[in-house]
Amino acid sequence: MADAPPPAGPVDLLGLTAGQLAEAAALALPSGAGLAPKVFTAAHRHGRFAPEELPIPPANAAAWRRAFTLGLLTVVRTVEEDSEAGLTAKAVLRTADGFEAECVLIPMRTRDGATDHTLCLSSQVGCRMGCAFCETARMGLVRQLTAGEIVAQVVTVGQALGWRPRNLVFMGMGEALDNAANLFQAIRVLTDQRGLQYSFERLTVCTAGHAAGIAALAAQGWKRLNLSLSLNAASDTVRDRLMPVNRRTPLAELQRVLAAYPQRRNFILGVNWCLMPGINDAREDAAQIAAFCRPLGRVLVNLIPYNPGSAPLTRAPEEDEVVRFVAWLREEGLAVRRRITKGRSIMAACGQLGNPALRRRRASDPPA
Repeated sequence: MADAPPPAGPVDLLGLTAGQLAEAAALALPSGAGLAPKVFTAAHRHGRFAPEELPIPPANAAAWRRAFTLGLLTVVRTVEEDSEAGLTAKAVLRTADGFEAECVLIPMRTRDGATDHTLCLSSQVGCRMGCAFCETARMGLVRQLTAGEIVAQVVTVGQALGWRPRNLVFMGMGEALDNAANLFQAIRVLTDQRGLQYSFERLTVCTAGHAAGIAALAAQGWKRLNLSLSLNAASDTVRDRLMPVNRRTPLAELQRVLAAYPQRRNFILGVNWCLMPGINDAREDAAQIAAFCRPLGRVLVNLIPYNPGSAPLTRAPEEDEVVRFVAWLREEGLAVRRRITKGRSIMAACGQLGNPALRRRRASDPPA
């Protein structure tokens, strides 16, 4: 499916960096460049666009309205799950054309026992990667999210719900690197010091193994940005079945691409393994993970218990099965972090995001 054409009409403030807004305003508006920093900060930090309140004539304020808009999303609903790990919450957000994207606020314990929050962001409505264990994949790719819509998830939940995440991870609906241009622009906006001020080390891009996207990400030169791979199978036979992207980029080629990825001194590649009983939980699987990771520098395996969705491949693993696999990975010399399951009861856990009602819709269809 081709990307949707850029929308006509006013430009979304949330899709621009402060410098880009200043340039656009200078071309379109009287004294626009001088007012751009104030407009930018109000839009990104406070979710506010009120040119009528600027010290300019009404005609100039109207010109700002014609040239720019504030693309906040609509909160359709939120659902929450409280557990020992803390409160996990999912927000379903509606775009201007009537589609839905989901983001999840995840509690994360720090070393000193405090709780930080990570916001899991969507980059697409649906996904074309076709991973067999993922609810989003069952939608297919409906359309790409714009850079403004990606940023708008952060701004919208901050203003409407009071969510203030310390970390952002592009691991929600969609393959982030399948929407590379909009993803990269969103990262530039999110890290703009005149706006939301996220540092690169607080952002993580997760990929199913999009080789061209990994190369394009490396070319951006963002040395402190985190990268995470959803591996889930370390033999081509199994990975071809679970993750069709492997048919285009088999494991040996993916390993080569990741080994070539520029690494800063303290870089750690995240390798996510969704543990599925009877599919990828054998002793041999642990050995294959180690063999795949060996040339990749410092690696941390994130072990994620499988979350059955509406069409489960298998059951969720039992506690003793998770503990056993962690032990096997450590025997192989791998650093392992076991992910505590969060959000399963509200369809907010890994692989569970997606709206079944949208599976029959595509970007060309009118909103319901």
